[in-house]
Amino acid sequence: MKFETTQAFALACDQQDPMAAFRALFAIPKQANGEDEYYFTGNSLGLQPDLAKDYVIQMLVDWQKYGVKGHFEGEYPWMPYHEFLTEQAALLVGAKNEEVVWMNTLTANLHFMMVSFYQPQGKRTKILLEDHAFPSDHYAVESQISHHGLDPKENMIFWKPREGEDLLNYQDLEQILEQYGDEIAMLLLPGVQYYTGQVLDMKTITQKSKAKGIKVGFDLAHAAGNIELQLHDWQVDFACWCSYKYLNSGPGSVAGCFVHLDHCQNTQLNRFAGWWGHDKQTRFKMENKFKATPTAEGWQLSNPPILSLAAIRGSLDLIQQAGGIKALRQKSLKLTAYLHYLLAQELGDKISILTPMNEAERGCQISICVNVPHFDGKALYQQIEEKGVTTDWREPNVIRVAPVPLYNSFNDVFQFVKILKECLA
Repeated sequence: MKFETTQAFALACDQQDPMAAFRALFAIPKQANGEDEYYFTGNSLGLQPDLAKDYVIQMLVDWQKYGVKGHFEGEYPWMPYHEFLTEQAALLVGAKNEEVVWMNTLTANLHFMMVSFYQPQGKRTKILLEDHAFPSDHYAVESQISHHGLDPKENMIFWKPREGEDLLNYQDLEQILEQYGDEIAMLLLPGVQYYTGQVLDMKTITQKSKAKGIKVGFDLAHAAGNIELQLHDWQVDFACWCSYKYLNSGPGSVAGCFVHLDHCQNTQLNRFAGWWGHDKQTRFKMENKFKATPTAEGWQLSNPPILSLAAIRGSLDLIQQAGGIKALRQKSLKLTAYLHYLLAQELGDKISILTPMNEAERGCQISICVNVPHFDGKALYQQIEEKGVTTDWREPNVIRVAPVPLYNSFNDVFQFVKILKECLA
């Protein structure tokens, strides 16, 4: 697509956008003047879909109507409710139905996965993660190593950007694998790096790591609902993701989990057990002998929060109506390319972009730094917020902007760059 810098071009793109009508199906926060905000923080908290609200209200009505019988009665009874979300979750991450489950929250799921997949033995005791990992991932890895009585300082290996660079370099990863491959028990990396927005080549990383005998896990918090994934075909061992960013299911909503078929059918695999992971046929016999369900559901602990799952179901149904992750990705590529174009044309060297230019290496998010001498990046972030633009600030010096295809428009992008330019003038 050949872009132009005029608002007329942006409006024409919106008129031709087959996904434009979905914007009206979300609750968009308002500015003081009553107009819609320019909301670009779907990478932190997605907006509320009307359908998610409707589904949650229906569950409240069922609770009122049926009481405890709601576990078995109504159109969507609570006992099997998480199963109503399974097929769409599998499509979202490129998995078999048996490989996915909605349970717990993201970091809790990472811990439960590491109980199964981080089993240090002999000299294979180390965990590989990125140097600028999201703090919660770092804390989880560090505490898992300590739980095994090992020293995190000696058993955490970091894949770091090169001096003066922001992005992770694959040659450096290959060197790490070559040097420490027989000492690394597990790898935990993001699908999309939260600070720079860099999309990692998960297929290649998995292949090269597993060739060294390393268990491979991914934190897909910024990838699920953002980019296309093929976790089963890539032979990823496990992955976890939250549902409140690009999956628009509300703050702190239930997270998703993937366990490859090779592992989830192994009911003897070490795990922390709970009754909801017990074989469904005998669960209510209340026998104190755990028998794991031979799917990803075997890692469940407790019956899930239905109101949260209802919000997720609403969001997943909306994604399906929009054509699924493939359709979302197609529009996302156009939106981010347009944002790149306008930033380069209108702001030039006043800003720098950390996110890769290659579309295969970026998702919705573009991470921006200000290059104007003596100009405070955080002050700029606050200025554009006062003008109706909601973005995300990350220390020490990045404004993260995420044009989300389901509810952001080309005109949103145009207005953002226009306001940014005015504030930098």
